[in-house]
Amino acid sequence: MEVDIVIDTITDCLIDARTGEEVETEYRKRETPVRSKDYKGWKFNWSITEKNGYDIYELFLKDDDTVQGRISVKVGGGVADVDIVETAPHNYGRLGRFEGVGAHLFAIACQVSFDAGCGGFVTFTSKSSLVEYYKKKLNAGVFRGRRMYIDEEASQILLDKYMRK
Repeated sequence: MEVDIVIDTITDCLIDARTGEEVETEYRKRETPVRSKDYKGWKFNWSITEKNGYDIYELFLKDDDTVQGRISVKVGGGVADVDIVETAPHNYGRLGRFEGVGAHLFAIACQVSFDAGCGGFVTFTSKSSLVEYYKKKLNAGVFRGRRMYIDEEASQILLDKYMRK
């Protein structure tokens, strides 16, 4: 798949667009298969990425079960590879409820990479029109063409913003 998510802003966690307040978050690896009702209104069919061996991680507000975004990640070959990244439909565009979801989802992939002993290295394939955008917003590098990576240094920047412990 091609990654096609807009990184609205690099925030200090998620920001409630209505109030400007920072909100606490948590994420969880999905333990049950995604059902069609779970991705109603979403752009992607999340069951396909599961069938291809990717794990799905979901972003939530602390103590709230409403999914704010999803990312699918598969660890192998010394990297965490991202297949799909998507903000929840209620967070799309200018009228979205929370800012910072896209970059936060990439931070989850960086954390998965570190936890798996991959040194924070994350790979993904960008939609062609977004290569320069991801270079700027995520400090991502380019292997070739649209195949991109986030290295240890860029991963640490995202983790410092989003993964507070």
